[in-house]
Amino acid sequence: MKFTFKEINTKSNLISFIRLLMAIPLFILTGNIEEYRILLIILMIIGCFTDFLDGYLARKYNEVTEFGKIIDPLADKVAISAVVLQLFLSGLIPSGYFAIIIMRDIIIFLGGIYVSKKINKVLPSNLLGKITVFFISIFMILIVIGLNKNNILYEALMYVTILLSIFSVIGYFIRGYDSLKWKNKNEII
Repeated sequence: MKFTFKEINTKSNLISFIRLLMAIPLFILTGNIEEYRILLIILMIIGCFTDFLDGYLARKYNEVTEFGKIIDPLADKVAISAVVLQLFLSGLIPSGYFAIIIMRDIIIFLGGIYVSKKINKVLPSNLLGKITVFFISIFMILIVIGLNKNNILYEALMYVTILLSIFSVIGYFIRGYDSLKWKNKNEII
């Protein structure tokens, strides 16, 4: 799949690219939460805001591109993985939770590549995936603020995000399967 400069060079894709690069300071700052808590919270909130902003701008200016369908969820996955890894290494999230979040992103990413190669187009993120990323982000921000494992909100958000993660993988699987089936059916006709 080839992309033209015009398709890559859009306002929304630039915002997604900046969010992708934000994974580096997010990773570094999350490793030093006590020292950089305020800056980290600000960056995390900016990351959440830009996730909504890039999609809004792409639709508003009719700049929805195949490249954008790749870089937007990739930026989400890399930024969340950077934070989740550091929170796991710091002992702020359990290993099972870490594994579920990382495996969700790996499965969706690799499945997306497979489906894209087969149907020759990129499936955009779906609403359930966006909701899942939003709740994971909120959970991560609250942990950085100081929400700890002994709090009922911590437990509730952890289990909600686990369920959302499982359902989002199932949703992406069904959508990918349907896309492959539709492509194969239309090739036969």
